[in-house]
Order: sequence, then structure tokens, then C-alpha cells
Amino acid sequence: MIRYPDKGAAAGTMEKLGVLSDAAKYDVACTSSGVTRRGNGQGMGNTIAAGICHSFSSDGRCISLLKILLTNECIYDCRYCINRRSNDVPRAAFTPEELCELTVGFYRRNYIEGLFLSSGIVGSPDITMELLWRTLWLLRKKYEFQGYIHVKAIPGADAELIRRTGMLADRMSVNLELPTAEGLRRLAPNKHRKNILTPMRQIQTGILQSRNELSLYRHTPRFVPAGQSTQMIVGATPESDYQILTVAETLYRKFALKRVFYSAFVNVNQDKELPAPLGGAPLLREHRLYQADWLLRFYGFAADELLGEKRPNFNILLDPKCDWAVRHLDQFPVDVQTAEYRMLLRVPGIGVKSARFIVQARRSAKLRFEDLKRMGVVLKRAVYFITCSGRQMYPTRLEEDYIVRNLLGEKEKLPFEKDQVTYRQLSLFDDLHFERKEESEGALWKSIS
Repeated sequence: MIRYPDKGAAAGTMEKLGVLSDAAKYDVACTSSGVTRRGNGQGMGNTIAAGICHSFSSDGRCISLLKILLTNECIYDCRYCINRRSNDVPRAAFTPEELCELTVGFYRRNYIEGLFLSSGIVGSPDITMELLWRTLWLLRKKYEFQGYIHVKAIPGADAELIRRTGMLADRMSVNLELPTAEGLRRLAPNKHRKNILTPMRQIQTGILQSRNELSLYRHTPRFVPAGQSTQMIVGATPESDYQILTVAETLYRKFALKRVFYSAFVNVNQDKELPAPLGGAPLLREHRLYQADWLLRFYGFAADELLGEKRPNFNILLDPKCDWAVRHLDQFPVDVQTAEYRMLLRVPGIGVKSARFIVQARRSAKLRFEDLKRMGVVLKRAVYFITCSGRQMYPTRLEEDYIVRNLLGEKEKLPFEKDQVTYRQLSLFDDLHFERKEESEGALWKSIS
């Protein structure tokens, strides 16, 4: 624990830490770095592309970032937000210097390896963005902190402030908040889609320019080298899964985002415009959206292949990939010895890595089902959709009802079954046993493939 010479100051700092770290827990738009930057030997810290965090929670979320708000004071009155202006909640604020000392102190004690920094809107977007920039500038220049930093870009802030902040951060994010402009108008009247998309476009352009300059000049400072992300709240407004997934697909295509995060709506305010809580947050829906998002980014699917106007929501009982497969049985079975890589990715139970192993191994050998199992193929799902050199593993029927009954007999491991909460932010002082990164990521890939 950090020790302060003045007891009153210590109590004040720790009280602020409690308020502002708790206020940040509903923002899930943070992950590991995705960027490599070694320290120069003069400062502290570095970050590697494999992810700066060595400990993950059981649902795969990074837990070794100091995730905090600069302040939970806010001039906006978003109906879904715990920190909205009209709420009577404890308020606190760090100065840039205080937050730098806290970050460096935690880093030196090996509590954290990076910082995720956001803020309520205090005074104006420009004032808030300048405070965020000042914090990052002090960390990088005065304290020589070279670890991972993820910071929020404030919609409506001056473009120059966002540019200067982006030169100091590893990743930036601008939260879309709600999937549609109508949803923003109803629940966040102070926020506008144009103000959100403008900094998102600026960050995209800055990243591209930085890469071009880096190809010409080796030591050019990098702008947001780990890319940008965003977050959408799921369930606060009546949009369908198809609408949400289409928005995400558009963001990936037009703004080159690294990640879109989906946050199950948690009703923390009493407001007539908010949906009544029915059995808690829509966690299974959030899970299906994450699975579908993986299919968009890594498996070559398009949003309108998974859903459509006639079928706008995901099947709660089946994951999106299995659901697509049983609705397109005319494309199965596929022979693993001859099928294209693109088609292998569409087979339930075959993931990206196992598909690559199959393509590589079949060049020199005739594959058997035992070989597929060693490659990581989940045969309990794949067996209905594949053959090896024209032969089935055992007799099965290519009928939708038969396959669905058998797939439903295989219990799907959901990431929130233990405590039914995925938005919980772990305390820096929680005494928990954490899974290794490879194990937690493997569970996620397995649930998707």
C-alpha cells in the first residue's frame, strides 16, 4: 500500500481512489496493448504486443490496468449514467499530479502495468481534454513512465488537444454509447453522433499518417500506435442485435477500429426512459454479440449473413456460428482434406488456428479424425458438418432438428455463470487466484469456434 507522510492527505487520496475507480467500472472498453514499445533505459516500464497484462479474470478481461476517472463530476445528464449531473453521489477529482503519483506508486509496487484513464465532463470538453493531456504529458515527460496508457478522447474537444494527447497515448477510445442517433437523443441529449464520430475520424486519420511517416522516418513519434476502440451499451434502447452488429461492422470498415465493446445495460438510475430490469443485465445477449463480433473480425462473416430484417436477433440457445451452420446445411458436409480455408472457418468447432493447422497438415498427409482432435478441433460440434476423405466419424444425419437436439445436449460454457456479473471491476487489492492469459483466451476461442 502507498504510504503518505500526512495521515489526512492519505485518507483523502485513498477516498478519492475508491470513488473514482468505482465510478469507472461500467466502462469495459479496455484491453491489452497490441503494441510493442521497449523502454529506453532512462524511464520506467515498457509494453509488448502480446498484451501488457499478465493476469486476466475468468472472462478474459484485463485486470492489471489502473482503471480510473480523473473526476466523476459531469455537466451532462445522461439518463443511464451513475455519474450524471442530477445524481446525488459522492464526487471526487484528482489533479494531474495526484494521478501521476498514484499511477507511478502503484507501478513501482507491481500492482499495475498500465493506466486506463477516462473522465466525466468537467467545465467543458476542452477543459476536460486538456486535463487528460496534462496528466499524460506529466507521466511521460516528468515521471518518464513508458508503460501502456489508454485514454478517452472527449467528443466536442478541440482537435489539437486530441492530437497532442494521441502522441502520448498507446490507445484512445471514443465511446459511441448507444447504437443509434435516436437512442442518444432519448437517453443522452447532450451527446450527438456527429461529435462522437468526428474525433473517431481524426484518430483514424492520425494513425494512418503516423504509419506513413514512420515508413519514411524511423524515429518519427507514433500517434495512438495500438489503435482505437469504442463501446456500445446493449439493452438500454430497443435496437435489435442486427442493428447493433451492423453498426459495429460499419465502424470496423469505415473507422478501422481495433475493437467494439458491448456492455450489458445495468440499471443504476430510477428513470422512466430506462427499461425496467427484468432478471438483471442482458449478459447472454452481450455474450452472443461478442461471439458474433469475433466472427466478423476473424472468420470472414458479414452481419447480414448472421442476421437480417426477418430474423433480427440471435438464437439464445445456440452460438451464432452453430446457428448459421444449421440454417445453411446445403453447404455441408465439407471434406477437411479438400475444403477451402474460408469454408473451414465456417464449420462449428473449427477455429482460426485449427483451420490453419488443417491446411498445412493436409499438404503432406491424409487427415484422420484423431488428427483433427490433436489440432484443437471440437469434434462434438464439428462431427455433423465434416468428413475426412469422404468418410464420417460415425453415422449422423444432416437434418436441422437432429443436429440442434445434439448440439443443445452439449452444455455451452458461458463466461458469467459463476457470479452472473461481467461488468464487475476487480479491486487492486482483491485476493483472488487469476487464470493465465493463454487459458482465459483459449476458453473464449473455444466458445466461439
